[in-house]
Amino acid sequence: MSGPPPPLPDGPGRRLVVLRHGQTTSNAAGVWQGQLDSPLSPLGEEQAAAAGPALAALGPVRVVTSDLQRARLTGAAVARAAEVPLVEDQRLREIHAGAWQGLTNDEIVQRWPGEHAALRRGEDVTRPGGGESLADVRERMGDALRDVLAATGPGECVVVSTHGAAGRAGVSWLLGLDMLVSWRVLGALGNCHWAELAEGRQGWRLRTWNVSVGAGSPEGTFAP
Repeated sequence: MSGPPPPLPDGPGRRLVVLRHGQTTSNAAGVWQGQLDSPLSPLGEEQAAAAGPALAALGPVRVVTSDLQRARLTGAAVARAAEVPLVEDQRLREIHAGAWQGLTNDEIVQRWPGEHAALRRGEDVTRPGGGESLADVRERMGDALRDVLAATGPGECVVVSTHGAAGRAGVSWLLGLDMLVSWRVLGALGNCHWAELAEGRQGWRLRTWNVSVGAGSPEGTFAP
């Protein structure tokens, strides 16, 4: 896959807001959910409701969301507040964590000590049991964001409602950063936290990172 698209030649720059879903029941239990379709917790529902008006104030023209319910319900809160369409895209799903899905971090360490140790060293580990690597996620997120931007006009803003690892991978792609370097530098997106990116004459830049409206939002677990 090629790199991020060049900036528009004319007119005001576009804006992209990458939003992580609210807290889920799996987040609260410390469980790796990956592409399991976990529901929002009561706190997650509150976080999404609070984020809706805050992101609506940025003037999005639409919200594009992962089809997993935690992201879709979070994105729907923004779309309702902004009175704009909500569009689903399966490519915005979280990393597929393979056999790790549904397990706690301690369980993963016990069963796959070598792979988990490599992950903690900052290596890009393909999740055992048919899962993905970060490079896999970056590729599909890049494809999705390229299509989002192709449908976005000069000066327009779009909110992308996605997941922790997927969101970071997408931001890394759009900024043209090395995947593993960006993983170390950017850090995790908290539940219902977002990043805002703006288009300039020389490409995309990061305006804000890991922003929220408070709403009792903890930093969340490292498990996606």
